[in-house]
Amino acid sequence: MIGYVKGIVTHLFSDYCFVDVQGIGYRVFIPNSTRQKLTTGQPATLFTYLNVREDALTLHGFHTQEEYELFLSLISVSGIGPKVAAGVLSAITPQNFRAAISTNNSVMLTKLPGIGKKTAERIILELKDKIGVSTEFAAGVPGQPSPDTSLQGDILQEAMQALTALGYNHAEITPVIKKVYEREGKTHTELSLEQLIRVTLKEFGRR
Repeated sequence: MIGYVKGIVTHLFSDYCFVDVQGIGYRVFIPNSTRQKLTTGQPATLFTYLNVREDALTLHGFHTQEEYELFLSLISVSGIGPKVAAGVLSAITPQNFRAAISTNNSVMLTKLPGIGKKTAERIILELKDKIGVSTEFAAGVPGQPSPDTSLQGDILQEAMQALTALGYNHAEITPVIKKVYEREGKTHTELSLEQLIRVTLKEFGRR
């Protein structure tokens, strides 16, 4: 397997690029998150996965090891192929994807391209133990006991859904909720759903 390619980006297209490696041009399929980091005529190193099918060999590349590992996790889920996995990486950051898994947020996952309700539930079921609890929420306040994982997930999922309905996006919500817990000096189980939403909205009002 080709672990990575390192060369000059000669062409950029919507979902793939050409990388010249000592005179050999590799066609590498890339998610949008990786595409945004590349510049035509500039050197690049892409972590790669070689997808082998009966009728084709396709090389998929990623700007970071984190994206690459998340891609591997996604294609390990039944029913998800490289194309859908790349689409997911184009639509959401690895950090937010892990947070959705950790909080059982199937609603958020169904908003991703190619992911229906059953697939979202399968992703959570098959990847939660592999991905683990998001570092945004797993660590309590220093010196405090660790939160109860199931309660943590229920409260955060409901809070995120409520805040999303009010017009905020997940990328905005995550750091604000983290800041709320840090400022309140509480673990994730010590704030009720109502308290969490109220204090978070108050924090948004300060920005």
